[in-house]
Amino acid sequence: MIELRSPREIEEMRPAGRFVADVLTAVRDAAAVGVNLLELDALAHRMIKERGAESCYIDYHPSFGAMPFGKVICTSVNDAVLHGLPHDYALRDGDLLTIDFAASVDGWVSDSAISFVVGGSPSPERAAADAKLIRTTEVALEAGIAAAQPGKKVGDVSAAIAEVARAAGYSINTDFGGHGVGRTMHGDPHVPNDGRAGRGFPLKPGLVIAIEPWFLETTDEIFTDPDGWTLRSADGSRGAHSEHTIAITEDGPIVFTARD
Repeated sequence: MIELRSPREIEEMRPAGRFVADVLTAVRDAAAVGVNLLELDALAHRMIKERGAESCYIDYHPSFGAMPFGKVICTSVNDAVLHGLPHDYALRDGDLLTIDFAASVDGWVSDSAISFVVGGSPSPERAAADAKLIRTTEVALEAGIAAAQPGKKVGDVSAAIAEVARAAGYSINTDFGGHGVGRTMHGDPHVPNDGRAGRGFPLKPGLVIAIEPWFLETTDEIFTDPDGWTLRSADGSRGAHSEHTIAITEDGPIVFTARD
């Protein structure tokens, strides 16, 4: 069921977005060479507890997950791009790390993701390729948000994302994409990263969605890691992912999870 939020409810959702943005910033700042993924998860867990928030991940067990997730952030490294399960791994110089985080504050959820390189890249070529991949997800996210205007359709958002990806030379996987957000982390409508402009569910004021472009360097095929959660590229190429939770309003989109 697709729900539209009142102006009062949209205002009530802002603190969740601010909190999610703050946690992502703190985790990004803490992610350095030698830092363990479990330490980053523990940092986010402490911030959730201190804020009196609730994790959307720890008990999450959809049909595609092997078991309840059990952690509070997703940490996807290098050829992992989505649903990276934090494990005993110390970050290395040049790792491309994606952090995805969702939490509930006062009953409202926000969801956001960032990708960045830890330390320095081993070569100018690797640095350029990583920078292009990450920046393409960010530009695609900006394009998707700009297209999320009242009176448009979900397909307009999807088409805007896809145009950026293809111009950069990346193929697109539509198995996982954006989604509705509200009292729970995942809801309708689905917001794929490719689609036809003018098609799909109307973008009405009060609709709250997460938009999340993710791309792989040289493939659009993925497989599930033996941990039962982490999604990796089929050919070992790197992935990146950017995401914001937004609300459609009469005056255009509001980004709840904007970072300072």
